[in-house]
Amino acid sequence: MTETTRPLWQPDARRVANANLTAFIDRYLPGADYARLYAWSVAEPAAFWAAVWAFCGIVHHAPAQAVLEHADRMPGAVWFRGATLNFAENLLRYRDDRPALVFRGETGARRELSYAQLAAQVGAMTAALRAFGVQPGDRVAGYLPNIPEAIIAMLAAASLGAIWSSCSPDFGARAVLDRFGQIAPKVVFVCDGYHYNGRPQDRGAAVAQILAGLPSAEQVVAVSCGGGRVSQAPVPLHDWDELLAKNAGTEPAFTPLPFDHPLYVLYSSGTTGVPKGIVHGAGGTLLQHRKEHTLHTDLTRDDRLIYFTTTGWMMWNWLASALATGCTLILYDGAPFVRPAELFDIAAQERVSVFGTSAKYLAAAEKAGLKPAQSHDLSALRTLLSTGSPLAPEGFDYVYRDIKADVLLASISGGTDICGCFIAGNPIGPVYRGELQTRALGMAVRVFDEAGHELLGEKGELVCVKPFPSMPVGFWNDPDGSRYRAAYFEKFPGVWCHGDYVELNARGGMIVHGRSDAVLNPGGVRIGTAELYREVERFAEIQEAVAVGHQIDDDVEVVLFVRLVEGLTLDDVLRQRLRAAIRADVSPRHVPAHILQVADIPRTISGKIAELAVREAIHGRPVRNLDALANPQAIALFQGLFDAS
Repeated sequence: MTETTRPLWQPDARRVANANLTAFIDRYLPGADYARLYAWSVAEPAAFWAAVWAFCGIVHHAPAQAVLEHADRMPGAVWFRGATLNFAENLLRYRDDRPALVFRGETGARRELSYAQLAAQVGAMTAALRAFGVQPGDRVAGYLPNIPEAIIAMLAAASLGAIWSSCSPDFGARAVLDRFGQIAPKVVFVCDGYHYNGRPQDRGAAVAQILAGLPSAEQVVAVSCGGGRVSQAPVPLHDWDELLAKNAGTEPAFTPLPFDHPLYVLYSSGTTGVPKGIVHGAGGTLLQHRKEHTLHTDLTRDDRLIYFTTTGWMMWNWLASALATGCTLILYDGAPFVRPAELFDIAAQERVSVFGTSAKYLAAAEKAGLKPAQSHDLSALRTLLSTGSPLAPEGFDYVYRDIKADVLLASISGGTDICGCFIAGNPIGPVYRGELQTRALGMAVRVFDEAGHELLGEKGELVCVKPFPSMPVGFWNDPDGSRYRAAYFEKFPGVWCHGDYVELNARGGMIVHGRSDAVLNPGGVRIGTAELYREVERFAEIQEAVAVGHQIDDDVEVVLFVRLVEGLTLDDVLRQRLRAAIRADVSPRHVPAHILQVADIPRTISGKIAELAVREAIHGRPVRNLDALANPQAIALFQGLFDAS
């Protein structure tokens, strides 16, 4: 790919001078630029992560006897042996009257909690969980929207050393049971419903099914969100507000725990089988997020951060950790386009300084004709984060043309697997069109070909060749670690293979071309789907698209499915325009053999296009675990379209 040599944005001297990253460099590697800092961070991981610990002021009870042991084991490295800490204590280090949480709902609701109020409510809920008999290692689950109560419940569980796991209420009962059923929670927090796209969603029936399928649950706590009603449960049912009132005045108490004590169980998408329960440790998650928030995102107490997410996506966990910086979190629950510019309205009204969203949202905002640079006061905004899928070069253009010219656009990439980023923002570096700024500090990221040879300037597998603190503790119900090793270390022994198809250029920037398992292979040439989508979604007629490989004899042909703007029909003229554009702007190899119109495209609950599910469906193979999809009915549109039989 031809590299863009002129940056779209560069930080001014004042921003560089005031950055947390500059202070970190001055303290630990004076005179270094980012490239030298990165090289040091991966060459000397023990020194680097010890520096992050000290610079961020990790609150702990016992110091580490060793920062890193068995560094040559992947997996198997041991981080911060002997250290004890509590995750929740680090997020509640501030107890003043500055705002911690601001909730905005699509109904117009607004609530604000100061750090002092947040700590008080966490203390009360911790007392309630302790009275329920919750102990370290017990599981506490939340079926909740992105509301303050979800963060309070998580912090209360973490205070005691319980393991938290959450699903958003748009998950169906079976999808929730596929997840929570694995971990057997002792206490479950539920909501009566939620609001989405202007309509209340009653979850009472779903909650009843979920609780009936969780015989491990001993106590249930219901949060009223105004969407329905939870009136009974097979075990004691408690009202959230009544529990808070009963335990008011109880100071937070934090159980000191080992660095690798389990904190979260997150889940794989589950589109190819039952979701894998990925266990993340408290210390590794905390340290990774402190690095990303403080060094890569440059958060301070003066920032106001919004990230458009649900409790079913790891970005909710990432967002919650930002409390450790003392900034203000803006929690939004609802549809992003319930009003045309809902998120930008909130960003302006709440003086948001760091705005996090998905590449899909930015593409939809552009297609909707939103130009907040003209319509909104975004003078407080200094950083825009994008993740979830690759942001097309045209998305970069849209941000700088129509959102704000002077903003750090940090397109970041990582995953649930590490609850963090392999590729991150650099607040003291330039932004280039279509390019993720840099490999994240402390993450020894390389690009390998199929034979395990390192690549530069060519597409290949994203790998990490050295251990890092936020590697999973393991998978749930995987006592010998065999499933964990098979997931990441089978392709290249001793090396983490992440499953992303990427390219690293000479200046250290990265381009993500899609998921490796969705790579197309016509004529034996590997093609990333992201390149195809970037071209196709430039067409005003197309809302979204999915490309998959159809196996034919001993080769693969590219099949492109498009969902058009309502009222339009795919004809030969549009097909020819699409093929001509793809041939000219991408490559002849990318030109689809078939272009078909569909009414809908299946997506995971976190909003990602389910390419593998579509691939299975068109070949007439069963698509397992339809409950992992937000719109499982869409699969029927593809079933057996190319079934050779």
